[in-house]
Amino acid sequence: MTATATHSSAPITVSASDLPLQGLMRWALERGDAIYLTQPMGGGDVQDISWKEAADQVRRMATWLTVQGWPAGSRVAIIGKNSAHWILADLAIQLAGHVSIPIYPTFNGEALAYILAHSEARACFIGKMDDTTNLQTGLPKGLPVIALPLAPKLKTLTWNDVLSTSAPLQGDPAAELDAVCTIIYTSGTTGKPKGVVHTYGSMAWGVTSATRRVQMGTNERYISYLPLAHVAERMLIEQGSLRYGGHIFFAEALDTFVQDLQRARPTIFFSVPRLWVKFQHGVHSKMPAKKLARLLSLPLVGGLVRRKILKGLGLDQCRVAAGGAAPMPADVLQWYRKLGLDLIEVYGMTENCGVSHSTLPGSTQVGSVGLPYDQVQSRIDPDNGEIQMRSPALMQGYYREAEATAQSMTADGWLRTGDKGQIDEQGFLRITGRVKDIFKTSKGKYVAPAPIEDRLVQHPDIEACAVAGSAHLTQPIGLVMLSPDGIARSGSAHEKAALTQSLAEHLTNVNAQLEPHERLDCLAVISTTWTPENGFVTPTLKVKRARIEEAYGGQYEAWLAQRQPVVWSAV
Repeated sequence: MTATATHSSAPITVSASDLPLQGLMRWALERGDAIYLTQPMGGGDVQDISWKEAADQVRRMATWLTVQGWPAGSRVAIIGKNSAHWILADLAIQLAGHVSIPIYPTFNGEALAYILAHSEARACFIGKMDDTTNLQTGLPKGLPVIALPLAPKLKTLTWNDVLSTSAPLQGDPAAELDAVCTIIYTSGTTGKPKGVVHTYGSMAWGVTSATRRVQMGTNERYISYLPLAHVAERMLIEQGSLRYGGHIFFAEALDTFVQDLQRARPTIFFSVPRLWVKFQHGVHSKMPAKKLARLLSLPLVGGLVRRKILKGLGLDQCRVAAGGAAPMPADVLQWYRKLGLDLIEVYGMTENCGVSHSTLPGSTQVGSVGLPYDQVQSRIDPDNGEIQMRSPALMQGYYREAEATAQSMTADGWLRTGDKGQIDEQGFLRITGRVKDIFKTSKGKYVAPAPIEDRLVQHPDIEACAVAGSAHLTQPIGLVMLSPDGIARSGSAHEKAALTQSLAEHLTNVNAQLEPHERLDCLAVISTTWTPENGFVTPTLKVKRARIEEAYGGQYEAWLAQRQPVVWSAV
């Protein structure tokens, strides 16, 4: 192995005082009346939960869990959208000495049933959900269920029922650093979900390492809206707030997100690239890009415009913003930085607590995901260009999957990330694609789809895209999913023609930036919206390439036969 990069600094040590429950109890004592959680309840109502109230509820629910008599370390699931009580349920499971199993609410019944059976869950908390179909088919009969506030109406025990009949569990929490804290099931981009096992120590170490670079304090405000079943939200929002005493606001719904963001006015904000691009397109829909660029270049007017845009987004108090979970287009990073938002790019995965690399706060760099966090090592496999890393934040392994665990690690303890990349002389890591995503055309040329997709998604009417190809095609093709506004406009023949022309021009511009073998033969406009529910994207909106191939692979040659730069798919 070659091209090793290590960021050295003072050794990182963690202790019991760094664990989530100790944080909860500490802030309940030191700042008991301060608000910890702010939860929209619908109809404009908002519930504030103080640190003292949060600790009391956690202790009462932990009493109920304890009296069930399950062995220590039993698994207890949580399924639901983000809410204050999702976090409280997780903490109650920990206080009772058990292991939490977070489950995406968008998983179908088959995946839900698999995870509950595979993890041998003893009970399941159910929270906010848009659709309960998966519960009807995925919950086994006889499994104890506790409905959180805001859960759909279920004939079962509720959170408030338990609180009213249970006394607070006494004593101080005493989890060991090497005890299992949680099993996070991956979103299943390839095959069945795998359960990533993390200890209290691995997660605490990850928080310490990451917050040496992005420091936090008791005055932080966060907004929780990305799935808490995902490692990024769990580490940044849940673990970060418990360590440093910040205030979490929750989003109510997708159509209220802008208002939720304006209410929270977060000081630290994380989002996936697709949403950063969507915010940018929203700004450009009100002010064309050229006009905005001209205004920003003016000394006095530029400052006013920047403040107005950031305030409209609810990000005027944001001191550090981050993008991750998928590649961040370089143009988008630069655009936000010109607005005065310190947008950094982070890189990590469930298997390493999401703590691997990031660009530095205040950086103007683009094209890389920055340097390793403190005490994280990274290297490139010279045989296939795969990024490998190791740190104390690594998982124990995949739950009950010894073979998969062995395949994910090298003999000397490095995690195989599955990503291809390069490390430059300064130690900066550039990701060039997924090892398995790269495909070969009939010309024998290899194509990495991710960099091409970064360019495609810059069109204001493209919300998501995928570059596909095979050994039967001479050139790759692009599949694009339109934004809601683009879909609406395509219903008019005149607007559809204009949109087709705009996409064709965009294709020409993108191809001009690519090597000959990478240039796209055509763009196929997809009429189906890709959602987690229909399996085209993960809960963090990453496109599932296998699902794309399954759904559209049979149409590639028919699209090319039309010999048009833009074709419209019937599905």
